[in-house]
Amino acid sequence: MSDIIQLLPDHVANQIAAGEVVQRPASVVKELLENAIDAGATNIKLLLKDAGKTLIQVIDDGKGMSTTDARMSFERHATSKIQKAEDLFNLSTKGFRGEALASIAAISHVELKTKQESEELGTSIKIEGSKIISQDFISTSEGTSMAVKNLFYNIPARRNFLKSDTVETRHIIDEFQRVALAHPVISFLLHHNNNEVYHLKSSNLRKRIVAIFGGKMNEKLVPINEQTDIVSINGFIAKPEFSKRKRGEQFFFVNDRFIKSSYLNHAVVNAFDGLLEQGSHPSYFLYLTVPPNTIDINIHPTKTEIKFDNEKALYAMLRATIKHGLGQYNVAPVLDFNRDANLDTSYHANKNAIKTSTPRIIVDPDFNPFKETAQKETNFPYKREQNMQSWESLYTSVAISDEEKQEELFKHQHDIKTQKTFQIQRKYLLSSIKSGVVLINQSLAHQRILYEEFLESITVKEANSQQLLFPVKISFLSQEIEMIYTMKTELENAGFSFDEFTKDSVIIKGIPVSVTESKITIILEELLNDMNLEVPDASFSHFDVMAKSFAKTLSIKTGTQLSGKEQEGLVNDLFSCKDPSVSPFGKATFKTLTLNEIDNLFNS
Repeated sequence: MSDIIQLLPDHVANQIAAGEVVQRPASVVKELLENAIDAGATNIKLLLKDAGKTLIQVIDDGKGMSTTDARMSFERHATSKIQKAEDLFNLSTKGFRGEALASIAAISHVELKTKQESEELGTSIKIEGSKIISQDFISTSEGTSMAVKNLFYNIPARRNFLKSDTVETRHIIDEFQRVALAHPVISFLLHHNNNEVYHLKSSNLRKRIVAIFGGKMNEKLVPINEQTDIVSINGFIAKPEFSKRKRGEQFFFVNDRFIKSSYLNHAVVNAFDGLLEQGSHPSYFLYLTVPPNTIDINIHPTKTEIKFDNEKALYAMLRATIKHGLGQYNVAPVLDFNRDANLDTSYHANKNAIKTSTPRIIVDPDFNPFKETAQKETNFPYKREQNMQSWESLYTSVAISDEEKQEELFKHQHDIKTQKTFQIQRKYLLSSIKSGVVLINQSLAHQRILYEEFLESITVKEANSQQLLFPVKISFLSQEIEMIYTMKTELENAGFSFDEFTKDSVIIKGIPVSVTESKITIILEELLNDMNLEVPDASFSHFDVMAKSFAKTLSIKTGTQLSGKEQEGLVNDLFSCKDPSVSPFGKATFKTLTLNEIDNLFNS
């Protein structure tokens, strides 16, 4: 037999390595920003086009590279960060693998311009798919400019797996925020399609957080500071009343490196025990400084996972530090012996209000309105009833006969006798059919109804829009404003009407007819979250995501009491849908139970 094992060519090996290092444009952004920081840059610019698919360019004022180093930087396992294995446990730099530039160059067109302070001329190198196209001396400023163009141009299958520009931009901004939060003393600039998204000046940590997440963040922050022999903890946590329903503003940094740790996150949540509503998540920006030899970063190419030597001690210290911070700034609940407990309102007051008993009506059987004494001694309720009738008569153009009153009085009773649907536990509807019964999930069924209505109004019909008497101004983060702006056309097709976009807010002057003003913020927040999870990049996908998001937000929720007419209307609307059997998210909306199946339940 002939030998079949052979070494892979370098360009093939680089493409395979790129699969781990470069997962999406955001991966390239992370690697290039970290290289700029390792080079000692004080000003870093990030320029993007088409969510990084067309161009990712990072310009810094760092120390630059010599001609030889510029060429060697694109070789696999070539790095200036470490020299021996022991250096892995004494890292002071972001990168150390020596794989990033080689992987990036294997799947894109790269143009590098770099110059050191001591040199008169700099170096320019152009690479396409690991092949060097040109290398020249040029006149350029001190530092490095790395432009990555046409990402995944030679791996079309990988490019097709990328999500929409809106989603990819969001991932890039996430990486940008992490790097910017880890280094507040460095100035950062982010431009996307020639629009300025961030301009972050050199500042302290608190100002950097406020600059990224908006001015309202300042009042939410509680400082955290603790120094021990094992770990130094500082940063900020958000007050419990500003907790969110989704995990967003949660940042851990270890030795100025962003990490993900469910273990440490549990310590933070545990410290907030008793202060958060169920389903809410606290926001935090926590910076841990530990000796480099007590952690292992060389676990995953993304370097966001870290192994600690003493995780249990870190857990206890982190939890205690946050509890101390909450108590020190009077955020934790305290005992107030002068408080009148009778004035407290139950947290579940609204829910309990539904269960209040109906007031008793007392009728006087001896009352005779035709007696003179009765007319003189008429009690207050009777006078009030007369006043109410005279008040209503102002708005009544046609007199109502006694027969009509009687018919109106017994109308509800008639509905109950002929009602064919029944609500169970304010969650399900039971309706009879010829072959048996059908059990309907009211929330999922309403989602299907709203989904088809929205999809039809967005794509087929011209969406109806109601103009607001007073335009509504809603504040969002800069990256969220960018996402809403990219969906502006689709939102206008859905019935929204925008007046003005700024860096941190949007003014809405019109909304779809089926949307109430109080739910505008909720709908847009849910839509932004749903857009992050959507995979396909097609013109129709945005409409589909919007219809799903609107339906999910506006649908009848479990626990809502429905009248008989509402129940029947929901059932009729459901079975008028094109696909009534499943919700927009693939869950069954109803289950049928035939008479034979019911009989078998009692015969078994």
